[in-house]
Amino acid sequence: MLNNHPYLKDFANWKDQFQGFFGDDFWKNFDGMFQNQLTQYNLYQGENELLCVVNIPGINKLDDIDLFVNQHVLEIEGKINLNYKGFKLIQEGIFQGNFKRNIELPYIVRDDRIEASYQQGLLIIHLHKQFPADGKKNKVAIKSVDE
Repeated sequence: MLNNHPYLKDFANWKDQFQGFFGDDFWKNFDGMFQNQLTQYNLYQGENELLCVVNIPGINKLDDIDLFVNQHVLEIEGKINLNYKGFKLIQEGIFQGNFKRNIELPYIVRDDRIEASYQQGLLIIHLHKQFPADGKKNKVAIKSVDE
């Protein structure tokens, strides 16, 4: 699978070297594909509910993650920051930086019964089935379980 490939992190360096040859527009088509491989998730289905578990390491403040639900799409945006005081990064094998992930849900979910928590690098989102009347997306508050 692509996310286990040892040279995936070197893609950014390779991309920069060949950017002049191919141009910016060529690489924009691939950014989402590689980024989605780096923000892995599992989606579990119960009788009338969903549980989505997203692997997002390095979140220091919950304000660094935005979570939205729009009918049957879960939108997650944020910034992964794995800096350690007193240390300089010399090799990078874990994705860092801004990310955006859209997850298609198998059905429309209720916007009044969503719970999200962040624990040990995992964002856990509990959703319940519903057919809402409007199509607005609602921002979801995330609580820390580690504290």
